[in-house]
Amino acid sequence: MKFPGQRKIKHYFPVNADNRFDRENVSFGHVNTYVTGIDQNIVDVTAHVSDSVLEDFGLGKGISQLLPDNDAANRLYAYLLDNKLIEEEYAGGTIGNTLHNYSVLADDRSIQFGVMSENIVIGTSSYRYLCNTSSKVDLTFLQPVPGSIGRAFALITQDGERTFGISPGLMNHLTPEFIPDDQVANGSALLLCAYTLANADLPIYQATIKAAKIAKENEVPVVLTMGSRQMVEARKKEFNEFIAEYVNIVAMNESEAEALTGYADPLLASQDLLKIVDLVLLTAGPEGLYLSGYSDRDALRQTSNPIRSGSISDFNRYEFSRPMIKKYCNDPVQVFAQIDPYMGGPERISNTNGAGDGALAAVVHDVAAKDFHGRVLPTSGKHSRGYLTYSSFAQVCKYANRVSYQVLAQSSPRLSRGLPEREDSLEEAYWSR
Repeated sequence: MKFPGQRKIKHYFPVNADNRFDRENVSFGHVNTYVTGIDQNIVDVTAHVSDSVLEDFGLGKGISQLLPDNDAANRLYAYLLDNKLIEEEYAGGTIGNTLHNYSVLADDRSIQFGVMSENIVIGTSSYRYLCNTSSKVDLTFLQPVPGSIGRAFALITQDGERTFGISPGLMNHLTPEFIPDDQVANGSALLLCAYTLANADLPIYQATIKAAKIAKENEVPVVLTMGSRQMVEARKKEFNEFIAEYVNIVAMNESEAEALTGYADPLLASQDLLKIVDLVLLTAGPEGLYLSGYSDRDALRQTSNPIRSGSISDFNRYEFSRPMIKKYCNDPVQVFAQIDPYMGGPERISNTNGAGDGALAAVVHDVAAKDFHGRVLPTSGKHSRGYLTYSSFAQVCKYANRVSYQVLAQSSPRLSRGLPEREDSLEEAYWSR
């Protein structure tokens, strides 16, 4: 993927002949594009323990639970460290994963807002978080806190049973003062997660609201990814109100979509969400993923792929159209696209964690690419309308699907490298039409 990173003249997105530019005089590297995001910074800790350890720390076997306090989490963590029981310790968090993957794919900067322990000891969770995050992710705006960030313990006993203990630490203590207006206002997109909106009494809630307001005032696309089905059901009204007020792009899985809209069918759920947003990314496990949004009637492009029907007839007819912001459409038409898992999916999937975050990173990359290209070539026909992405619904689906596959294949929510260079050829045939 070539846009929008510090790349040479060769680029991923071919342009029409009428819009070509002097490649000898244009340098892509001088345009400063980036995306921003807010996350509850957390580290996933996996350890093998005996049943007696669960009993000693008061953890119910085989369930997910909050640790009683930060002291209990510190004692558990110290015990695991001292006895060398920790098998894996990686940075987590849905926005943290997405920003990392975006920076790997785009080879470009992203900015993460959140908290970080002010005193970092080598080998501890905070240290691991920094080690597992791409150097392209700018962490200089993190708020220092006098304690630990979040920790999610996955404790595996000899019978293979997994017990989860969650310690929020100080991950929710991000205050609005550490959300710089100019950084949000000048970004290509703002990434948010519903988890930071789960409790209005926490400082991170107010920080999220502030960032969303800044983005809206400056017409920066706001992207919201949902949390667990249980949380969505508990705060359905509040989430719908926030989405309607601030959000342009919403991302979720089919279970979360059903909780939010009442529709189990992905197409109907997407159609319902399009009442309040411009673009919907819905991952549906073995069904692949759906991308739905708007395009102006006179900008519609028919697909050359087989026409498909489901709960909506001929739903993919215009999937070669480019997504647009609804308010900029003279005659908005809903457009739907769907793609099956890439190559049928990996032969063996040991962990599905992060597949949706990977798909979202691809969508955000395409949104940033549109902004990048618009700053380099503002007079290009690619920017004659209020487009939201650089590529078509169908092409964004292909890209998101490919990244999701890469995450599943490596069994880690954070990409260790970008996609193979040969992926560039996938776009050529489409844009040469």
